Amino acid sequence: MTSAAGVVVVGGGQAGFSVVSTLRSAGYDGPVTVLADEHHLPYQRPPLSKKAHTDPEGIHVDLVPESFYRERDIDLRLGDGVTALDTAARTVVTGSGTRVPYEHLVLATGARNRRLPVPGASLDGVHALRSLDDALAIGRALTTARDVVVIGGGFIGLELAQVAVARGARVTVVELADRLLSRAVSPQLQEHLRERHESSGVRILTGTAVKAIDGAGRVERVVTDRGVLAADLVVYGIGAAPRDELARDAGLVVDDGVIVDEQLRSVSDPRISAVGDCARHPHPHADGPVRLESVQNATDQGALVGRRIAGSPAPYRSLPWFWSDQGAVKLQIAGLRASTDEVLVAEGDAPERLAAYAFRDDRLVAVETLNWPAEHLAARRLLERPVPVRAADLAGSTLGALARARRTAGVRA
Repeated sequence: MTSAAGVVVVGGGQAGFSVVSTLRSAGYDGPVTVLADEHHLPYQRPPLSKKAHTDPEGIHVDLVPESFYRERDIDLRLGDGVTALDTAARTVVTGSGTRVPYEHLVLATGARNRRLPVPGASLDGVHALRSLDDALAIGRALTTARDVVVIGGGFIGLELAQVAVARGARVTVVELADRLLSRAVSPQLQEHLRERHESSGVRILTGTAVKAIDGAGRVERVVTDRGVLAADLVVYGIGAAPRDELARDAGLVVDDGVIVDEQLRSVSDPRISAVGDCARHPHPHADGPVRLESVQNATDQGALVGRRIAGSPAPYRSLPWFWSDQGAVKLQIAGLRASTDEVLVAEGDAPERLAAYAFRDDRLVAVETLNWPAEHLAARRLLERPVPVRAADLAGSTLGALARARRTAGVRA
């Protein structure tokens, strides 16, 4: 079975959906095909680790109904992922053996969880979270789980820890690094986050290595270098790796993601683009090529590629921003912080509100906020503007106040 050549998108996630929806809204009228591994309609992933488990049989996360694709003549093929890419023939091969030709190919393959490299990781009751099916399985397990061990103190782990506490479980987070979110959040805010998790009932063990998971066919305990933890449910999140093997096997340049230019075209083949978690790209807010795992990045990159293919090319310059709902804590980040940046912390007008401002060469480059959405939005506005924010500009003030003052003065900020 073959199809007419047009745009073929490999991957049915947020990035792939953004490509095809933008193609049609931008006026592209050629064939559009989406080839996805999963049998589910393309769906939102952020709710899977945040709130969906509170009603494990009632998760409604589809991005759009099936009729959206039909009405826009988008050929959505579920459960038949791509297994090979032939760049010379400009075709992809799916698991069913179907060869699909393309004029332009977009790799939106996402990332996969890093496996837990300890004995017992395959026992019943041990879960990773990546897909909707994973979320449903964890949600069902939480209906009876009493002792939950979360391995990994990153965004996914901390979000799931709060979900489990809300379901009445005893929860322990085990993190190998000395701090939670050690690479994502400044040290100045990490301790505040830890305090808030511990005050909600989560036990946190940092600087702790998992040695094994034990049980008679099903998990019963987690063995660490600091002792043994009872567990009837284990969830782990220890990072992700890009799904770039299709590109690698096809001879494209790959280095922790598909290497693309500023318009997100493969540096090996301009008829191939990569977007979202699987793409490594230049970015004006980073010191070098960067691979970003966020909904904002996936959506914005997909839209940029859709517009480019439809005839409106532009470089990718969207400001990176992230968020994480961890129980009563909303963590939001704008920009990209480096470990060498100077960080200043300020309190908001309520005890639960905090902000960490990261400066590089006395220029604001990133802002982290806890329970302070207005300051986060002000940070995004200011970081997207050419007029820099200096440390002196924030003396006794907030970004929200600074943005308002600059607007009043007619400054482009």
